[in-house]
Amino acid sequence: MSRLILITLGDPGGIGPDAAIRAYLTYKSQKAVFIGDVEVIKDVMRLINCNLTIHIVENPRDGFFDGTTLNVVNVTAAKQYAKRRPTKEGGLLSARCIEKAVELIMSGQGDALVTSPISKEALKLADITYPGHTEMLAALTHTENFAMMLVGGPIRVMLVTIHEAIANVPALITKDRVVKTLILANAAAYMLGIETPKIAVSALNPHAGEAGLFGREEIQEIVPAIEAAVRMGIAADGPFPADTLFYKAYKGQVDIVVAMYHDQGLIPLKMTAFESGVNITVGLPFVRTSPDHGTAYDIAYSSKSAVNPQSMCEAMRLAETLRPYTPINHYD
Repeated sequence: MSRLILITLGDPGGIGPDAAIRAYLTYKSQKAVFIGDVEVIKDVMRLINCNLTIHIVENPRDGFFDGTTLNVVNVTAAKQYAKRRPTKEGGLLSARCIEKAVELIMSGQGDALVTSPISKEALKLADITYPGHTEMLAALTHTENFAMMLVGGPIRVMLVTIHEAIANVPALITKDRVVKTLILANAAAYMLGIETPKIAVSALNPHAGEAGLFGREEIQEIVPAIEAAVRMGIAADGPFPADTLFYKAYKGQVDIVVAMYHDQGLIPLKMTAFESGVNITVGLPFVRTSPDHGTAYDIAYSSKSAVNPQSMCEAMRLAETLRPYTPINHYD
């Protein structure tokens, strides 16, 4: 039986609703229900000339999955929303949709979650303090051990730190944090169907610290973490200089790269899979994916620039095919 996928529409002023509906038109055979404001959906359907029939439901399992219907759990935050910019109303709607989707899945009314892009600035305007989707989903599901993983083309990368100022990163690179990320990377390999994964760990500093000349995080934290993971039976190796490691990942010589911080991992991935990358949250009690792009306010609701739904299509495909996360109880 195919999974019932819930799709949040993200920030109503960005491209999320457009990309989600275009992707659904590609996968009309997929069991999917949208979580969002039905008036926003109607606006987008008019813009892209979508003639599906809207069916509003309270329980997603009551949807009509016949290829001609767009099922919606209606969530509102305002009578209307400004387009192409972050707003308090847009941030509030984004958060309410996420909260509703989690509530539905945790009560058995959905199986997997695909989230459309939100604006962190809009969340702040709405007095919502989470730095992003990943942290919000972890809090709502009471998940302590979680990580962001990006997949695109030949590269799969998991991050030790996520949305952190670069000045704060070195202090966050601890043995415990790296070990937990390696355990989650091993679990992510299972989710992806990789039975004997090769996990390579990136260094934090240039030239992997050059024996401590350019920083001691490798010696004091990263190497001990890798050694601990290996003792647990995880096939981890490193730390390797990031500039050469990602070339090996691109060539398919490693299965998963564990990167130390956001841009270290995402720049090479977006260089190779800018239009098709997917974000996966590993550690949640359900499968969650998201397109690896932002709200793109500059092209939203524009007849001149058609939104490319490729990343959303891939997120929907993975939401249906990924194995569920299986926790492994061997933390130090």
